[in-house]
Amino acid sequence: MKSGRAANILIFILRIAILFLVVIMFVPAVNPANICEYMNKNLSLFTSAYSYSQLTEGLGRAFNKGWIFVSTMKLLNASSIITVIGAVIIGACGCMSLGNLKFKRLGYKFAVAGCLIIAAGLTGIHQAYIQVSGTTNPEKIKPSFPNGFYFFFICVALILMLAVLLQIIQPKAEKQMKYEMETKYRLFLMILPFLALSFVFTYLPLWGWRYAFFDYKVGDTLGRENFVAFKWFTFLFKNEATVRDFFRVLRNTLIMSGIGLLMSWLPMAFAIFLSEIRNTKIKRFVQTFTTVPNFLSWVLVYAVALAIFSTDGFISSLMINLGIWDSGRNYLMSDSLTYLKMWLWGTWKSLGWNSIIYIAGISGIDQQLYEAATVDGAGRFQKMWHVTVPGLMSTYFVLLLLSIANILSNGMDQYLVFENANNTKSITVLDLYVYKLGIDKGLIPISTVVGMFKSLVSVTLLLTANKLSKLIRGESII
Repeated sequence: MKSGRAANILIFILRIAILFLVVIMFVPAVNPANICEYMNKNLSLFTSAYSYSQLTEGLGRAFNKGWIFVSTMKLLNASSIITVIGAVIIGACGCMSLGNLKFKRLGYKFAVAGCLIIAAGLTGIHQAYIQVSGTTNPEKIKPSFPNGFYFFFICVALILMLAVLLQIIQPKAEKQMKYEMETKYRLFLMILPFLALSFVFTYLPLWGWRYAFFDYKVGDTLGRENFVAFKWFTFLFKNEATVRDFFRVLRNTLIMSGIGLLMSWLPMAFAIFLSEIRNTKIKRFVQTFTTVPNFLSWVLVYAVALAIFSTDGFISSLMINLGIWDSGRNYLMSDSLTYLKMWLWGTWKSLGWNSIIYIAGISGIDQQLYEAATVDGAGRFQKMWHVTVPGLMSTYFVLLLLSIANILSNGMDQYLVFENANNTKSITVLDLYVYKLGIDKGLIPISTVVGMFKSLVSVTLLLTANKLSKLIRGESII
């Protein structure tokens, strides 16, 4: 009994160590392949493995001068690849540890193999460091042994020790035993890749919020000397020009999102009327025709708009040929009705796609309700209003709450391609404003502050809307 409890504790520690190993592969601060100050500090081990071009970015002069050899960087890249492969194999051990005894013992073998592979990769990285440290110009290259090397070494040593120890203390599996895993763990492993992607693209970027507290310029490093605390937070609201631009952009964002919220019932109405079409061929054609635009990029959508509404476009050519206009008119350059035009383009692109969830909801409504309504003498529109609409309201309110939470997130692509000198004051929304500050002007700290503000407001709106929904409807989504 005691040995079983000890084994469970060791397995738990093993899983934590494996999780830590996998996570630090994506953390630039502990990249064991960062062997000199001349290299990009924002590279993680994973990036160093899959992208040789990023690993050697900015090293052209060092190669030409002979300060670093190409063979050294190829060795470093190959060693990084080997290290990542070993980490993946060890990650497989973590998955196998959720199975039965036979699965666990196979996982321990994977862990040992992965540790040996990582040891080979770390050896290659160390050899690359030795070669770099022998450079003819150490003042320029500044070789430095990475702290991440110790993190990986300690973690791998711990995993190897646990795997070997568990192999010893746990009993051998019977030969007739099959590889089995409980259903809940299999389902967890199925969703694990999506959880990992959500972490990498949703939560890991929050680490970038630290730029808001530094006087950072592109290419700089973060340190005590450029730490400015809340300087950029106060600057955003003390600088008159910045405050004016910020509130103008916030107004544009709220107006465009407000129009979207007021018309958020359109996909549901479209789905209801589409479901009422009896002819299957026409129904499929309409659904396909309205869904396809969602898969077009906004660049292609703008190309379509340009072909129709520009000075030489279809409308201008038609009106000139009919003798109604003397010259062409460019509706895309006008600043009039910018909010309405952006909403119309967004609706045309997403109406069919957004209606799919409502179409699925309609198929889930109990058909006996329609039969009962027919017996009571309800007509077609009465059944739509008293049966279909109530059956979709729960779905509608969930999507409405999510839309309220994302009221400050309009996206950027649409407004970027339609922006011009005439409409820029009306079309610039928060996402486009952050892009301009960070990419165009290089003001990374201020753009980070604006992004933080947007995220915090979105979370606050979501929690508030969820609370109101629970008070009014008795239902919530959180």
